[in-house]
Amino acid sequence: MLYPLKFYPIYKHYVWGGIALAELKNVKLKADETISESWELSSVNANISVVANGFLAGNNLQEIIEIYMGDLVGESVYEKYGIEFPLLLKFIDAAQSLSVQVHPDDEVALKRHNAYGKEEMWYIIEAEKNAELCIGFNKKTDKKIFQEALKNKTLIDFLNFEKICNGDVFDVPSGRIHSIGKGILLAEVQNTSDITYRIYDWGREYDAKTARQMHVDLALDVIDYNSYNSYKTKYDIIKNDSSEICRNNHFAVNTVDFDSAIIRDYVSLDSFVAYMCVEGSAILECNENKEKITKGETILIPAVIDEVKLIPDTHARLLEISM
Repeated sequence: MLYPLKFYPIYKHYVWGGIALAELKNVKLKADETISESWELSSVNANISVVANGFLAGNNLQEIIEIYMGDLVGESVYEKYGIEFPLLLKFIDAAQSLSVQVHPDDEVALKRHNAYGKEEMWYIIEAEKNAELCIGFNKKTDKKIFQEALKNKTLIDFLNFEKICNGDVFDVPSGRIHSIGKGILLAEVQNTSDITYRIYDWGREYDAKTARQMHVDLALDVIDYNSYNSYKTKYDIIKNDSSEICRNNHFAVNTVDFDSAIIRDYVSLDSFVAYMCVEGSAILECNENKEKITKGETILIPAVIDEVKLIPDTHARLLEISM
């Protein structure tokens, strides 16, 4: 019988990473080593998550989807995606700012890369004082103006910066330029795609030690050059219940904030559910199985499980993710 599944994190090391994830996950780092991302659930090539608990331990995510099919991911999900898990879930620690980048939509990605485009959602877990991120433009622009700004090194004048605090949510649809700023620990939900067009890297692209490939030519035709009144998602916290914070063509995300035991009913949901713990800790009970989840951990609830009881230690907040 299927049960709540934990997976071994896949750690990524980039030039902008820090030590927050190592502290959160009790990972011992070597001198000068950092962790930038923890891929919690992944079906990206060469980065397939492996089960860490129960009788399925040691099997990877695609292997168990091949065995359990719709019972694991949902009948409609399996029919569309097969053994490829459709989402990539991450925790990200930015000790320095990430590059300014953009992702193509499904149509462009299919044509150029025979892959899905990329949509993301960010939930801010911890932010240092005065931390900010870049998302979208602060004024309407166009391709020509954008190219001139890059050439003249004045792109920063066109970028929209947002001061942030814990609990803030940002939707990052394909086409929207963005960069996670330094001093931010966040949870990221995205569909399974690893296609990123880097545009600008805060000067690191001019240093031989830190330079990474830029993709400006590819990015020009996918950028949304409009400016919007608001980029931050407004939502309400409903105590001891769920509250929707994101819904798009690829996934849906709720927050579940609770300080007493609650029951989540998934009878009518034809999808898996993934929990990412962003505050506190809790016990999950279902089908006589118990599993603890703490801040910085992720658990996959198979689609065949209709009901989950969530029991907080004192208080917990989870991201509740489904298709």
